[in-house]
Amino acid sequence: MKYEIYVTLRNGILDKAGNAIAKVLDDRYGGVKSVRIGKIIHIECNEKDIEDIAKEITNEVMEDYEIKTCSSIG
Repeated sequence: MKYEIYVTLRNGILDKAGNAIAKVLDDRYGGVKSVRIGKIIHIECNEKDIEDIAKEITNEVMEDYEIKTCSSIG
């Protein structure tokens, strides 16, 4: 099965890269209040393993993850 794992910093964790990008975009375009940076991991694995894999590749103290099933991964 093919999956995407979306990893983001938990609410309340300072996102320095997101803040830097938000400042630049707000200076250029105005109205940008916040930006949060994350990552997407494309993976093909057994369905029974995906939850354990997601937990293994994230820092559960600082990050949240969401698993989505994909019909195709590029």
